Amino acid sequence: MNFFKYHGCGNDYVYVDCFKTEIKNPSNLAKKISNRRYGIGSDGLILMCPSEVADAKMRIFNSDGSEAKMCGNGIRCVAKYLFDEKKIRKNDLLIETLSGIKCLNILESTLTKSIVMVNMGSPNLQAKKLPFKTEINKEIINDHFEFGSFNFRITCISMGNPHCVIFVEDIENIDIKQQGLAIQNSGYFLEGVNVEFVQVARLQTLNMRVWERGSGETLACGTGACAAAVASVLCGYCKKEHSIDVHLRGGKLKIDFRKKEVFMIGEAVKVFIGIYDENYTNDFKV
Repeated sequence: MNFFKYHGCGNDYVYVDCFKTEIKNPSNLAKKISNRRYGIGSDGLILMCPSEVADAKMRIFNSDGSEAKMCGNGIRCVAKYLFDEKKIRKNDLLIETLSGIKCLNILESTLTKSIVMVNMGSPNLQAKKLPFKTEINKEIINDHFEFGSFNFRITCISMGNPHCVIFVEDIENIDIKQQGLAIQNSGYFLEGVNVEFVQVARLQTLNMRVWERGSGETLACGTGACAAAVASVLCGYCKKEHSIDVHLRGGKLKIDFRKKEVFMIGEAVKVFIGIYDENYTNDFKV
């Protein structure tokens, strides 16, 4: 199996061209190749497939084998691959995901790195759509909740994936694993949740760490950065009329939340290509 390694802000995935290759058990394969000691090493597996309604279809599998609906950093890399390999001979692309069809534009491109803008669509603030355990179809914006021994004010947003955004004074002095798991496993979030801890650094600038369902802490999360930017506007920390810079552990994303849609601009970086032979790894049990 030929594979490609890309990253967006350090959010790294193994990519397989399913225009050429059939993957019979992507969930199991994702668990094997994602292991950073016994596999290739990644946050997960992304399959690039033919689509009947768009230029291509993207399927995302986390490192624990679960399938995700959307990945903002991953979809930029899919666009770069399709453009570089001349599968799509245009700068504007449509990519099908489980969260709908996304529109992308390649703004700049070199052999190893591209700058890509993604129309991430409109944020969904209805708690039931997350889905969040509630009897009423309400919005959760800067509301107080208890998660075991932790008390937080949370803002819940879906950007194709469910997100719980928490503003803190210092993101370096949090136990992100303990707190992230407490929120993720609280029972409020019926399909799990990605947890963003966000610090307002200065005007229109956020620092963020993320605990992702299925992967743990990652260097970046594109849909999470969008959720953080939207939450910062809703909670009065940032202005909607201007771009918001979100600094993650793996790099920076620029987010525009204007009118009803969210646009994300960031890098897509090609790291290396390789050949994966399961005969060499069939003794590794997951």
